[in-house]
Amino acid sequence: MEELVKYIVTSLVSQPDQVDIRRVDNAGGYTVEVRVAPDDMGKIIGRQGRIARAIRTVVKSASAASGDMVTVEII
Repeated sequence: MEELVKYIVTSLVSQPDQVDIRRVDNAGGYTVEVRVAPDDMGKIIGRQGRIARAIRTVVKSASAASGDMVTVEII
């Protein structure tokens, strides 16, 4: 899932070299943490959180096939 999130996020930002994706294991699955440059934060979140919601929906759909519980946090 980290590769999928990294592909989506680097496609959206102006500074793809500053994208940092980390996996944090939780009890029921894991969380993918996304860190970007401060100038690119608005591009990842989008108006009223639409892009962030879309990223989470894609990851949730992709992780359903593997049976893992994956969440995405934008930090």
